[in-house]
Amino acid sequence: MPRSVHPGQPLRVVQWATGTIGTRSLRAVVDHPHMVLAGVHVHSPGKAGRDAGELCGSGPTGVTTTDRLDDVLALGADCVLYMPRTADLDELCALLASGANVVATTGGFHHPAGLDPTVRCRVEAACEQGGTSLHDTGSSPGFITEAVPLVLASVQRRLENLTVHEYADLSRRDSPELLFDIMGFGRAPATVFDERRLVHVEGSFGPSLRLVAEALGLPLDAVEAHGRFATAARTTRVAAGVLRAGTVAAQRMTVSGRRDGRTLLEFNATWYCTDDLDPAWDLRPTGWHLTVDGDTPLDVAMRFPVPLERLAEVSPGYTAHRAVNAVPAVCAATPGLRTTADLPPFTAVLG
Repeated sequence: MPRSVHPGQPLRVVQWATGTIGTRSLRAVVDHPHMVLAGVHVHSPGKAGRDAGELCGSGPTGVTTTDRLDDVLALGADCVLYMPRTADLDELCALLASGANVVATTGGFHHPAGLDPTVRCRVEAACEQGGTSLHDTGSSPGFITEAVPLVLASVQRRLENLTVHEYADLSRRDSPELLFDIMGFGRAPATVFDERRLVHVEGSFGPSLRLVAEALGLPLDAVEAHGRFATAARTTRVAAGVLRAGTVAAQRMTVSGRRDGRTLLEFNATWYCTDDLDPAWDLRPTGWHLTVDGDTPLDVAMRFPVPLERLAEVSPGYTAHRAVNAVPAVCAATPGLRTTADLPPFTAVLG
């Protein structure tokens, strides 16, 4: 059974990590009508020992940040919003075993059946010991690769294909290190896609496809990943710098879920710095586009109606708020690894 949470009492929540996503999540907890900030764990020594409000722009909270795991374990919180860049299995299991439920945005736990058996056994044992649950979510993967497809499939009785397209116009993103050094824009085409990157993308989005397929009773036979690129048709300047003609200016990563020799589910991430491409691509504004081919066909466009110059400011909320809104459902769930398909539909409590 889950650890008892008294009806009507606010949930005591810890924010773990205060990077871009974590800071937005922290502010959402501070402002939430039915949550109380119990603690904040930080990784940078310079952030430890400060009032949590300093890190998220709220007023004083009376909660002092810490960089010690033991301090968090001693709080007896109902839930930890776990948002470091990567998960540390030891600390994650310690949190769960202590009696704190965990909502994570680190990836890696979207499809429990596909986990390394040793990892899954450790996490499930910690959940059993603490009477707690772990849920991994976010915007992508999470909301757009699991929650939305499951809702769209709820009006189908025959599904031929469901495809998610994610578009990101990066032309106004003033982050040279991210675009050029990490993502590979502005490089020679032969240097962009390698086996390691494809494995990473498949590992990030493949679990969501398997989860959705199994929830629909159509388990996948295989998951495959591949990448495509287009180059700048001519030299152009974007916010991050100069894209030379003939260098990579657009990338598309595709993860396909195959069943009975055909693609049943597919996720495409298309990132581009200009629409003046060779070869020309059919591009959409930043956002998502989903198509469903079945006995009840659907075509759904979800655009981010935000000026590109403000997108870096707004976009963290798509991940952080999904995690915060999941907290009550995760606290009420039976112990164990809980997926989007396991939890009841949940929404925001705004007042």
